[in-house]
Amino acid sequence: MKIQHVPLQHAAQTWPLVEAYMGESQKQSKGDYTLEQIKLLVLTGGWLLLVATDEDNKVHGAMTVEFSNRPNHRVAFITGTGGKSIINEETFKQLEDICRANGATSIECAARDSMTKLLGRFGFKDKYRIVEVIL
Repeated sequence: MKIQHVPLQHAAQTWPLVEAYMGESQKQSKGDYTLEQIKLLVLTGGWLLLVATDEDNKVHGAMTVEFSNRPNHRVAFITGTGGKSIINEETFKQLEDICRANGATSIECAARDSMTKLLGRFGFKDKYRIVEVIL
């Protein structure tokens, strides 16, 4: 499996290939964003779109990443992931390389318990938990 960054000029033509995967990720967002909002953020360059492809260039999953600058780090925040068996040592290394190439010095994500356990294999540690109250 290969993780590839989709250049902004190809995001619109790639969207139909990843829409179902991004729909999977949206279901885990707890209402923070809709599938249409994900599409808008990807197509306008707010979020980076990554795809997981096999040797025949068939898409098996997708991921979105948002970059932000903090005083001590440029953070690559994984905003959504969809697909099956797309995260392993090889693909995670590729993700790290893409994030570094975009200036990131750290990677963060919000994750449910099962994903937290998987990401622990790649060195992720609990930093804080995100909680919310709606006003």
